[in-house]
Amino acid sequence: MRELSRTDRYATMKTGSEAHVRRAIATDASALAALRFAFRSSFADPVESRADFVARCEAWMRMRLDADTHWRAWVVDIDGAPVGNVWLQLIEKLPNPVLERELHAYVSNLFVLPEHRGRGAGGLLLSKLLAECQSLGVDTIFLWPTPESRTLYQRHGFAVTDSVMCRVL
Repeated sequence: MRELSRTDRYATMKTGSEAHVRRAIATDASALAALRFAFRSSFADPVESRADFVARCEAWMRMRLDADTHWRAWVVDIDGAPVGNVWLQLIEKLPNPVLERELHAYVSNLFVLPEHRGRGAGGLLLSKLLAECQSLGVDTIFLWPTPESRTLYQRHGFAVTDSVMCRVL
């Protein structure tokens, strides 16, 4: 019997209900905005009401999911209800005369509702995102992990690097 790799063990969700990951579409914007509020308000007190934020965020998300933009998202549904999501922004690099791919990718907002965590939903979302990056020929994928998500990303091949610099404004 084949030994499962760490990634294989976490790539399928074991629950009483079937988890389904799919590409998000514009009609998902309201549910995705609510997930965004749940995610970000878990770190700090919101500065706007839930209703105001969800309306503002939904409009932003709908525009990016409705058109052919550099943004895309995936949703994990359980029993037909969205319980998590992840966003990807493709970033074009300047044309390059050497053998180097010309796309970077930024992972954002990987979030699963607390009651559905620890059963593989995050891994399912990340696997879909990584497959998309692979098919598009992305050079480098970057993100800012939360302390809780760091091991998930490490299981999927991410590592801390000292080759990127940033400045917080």
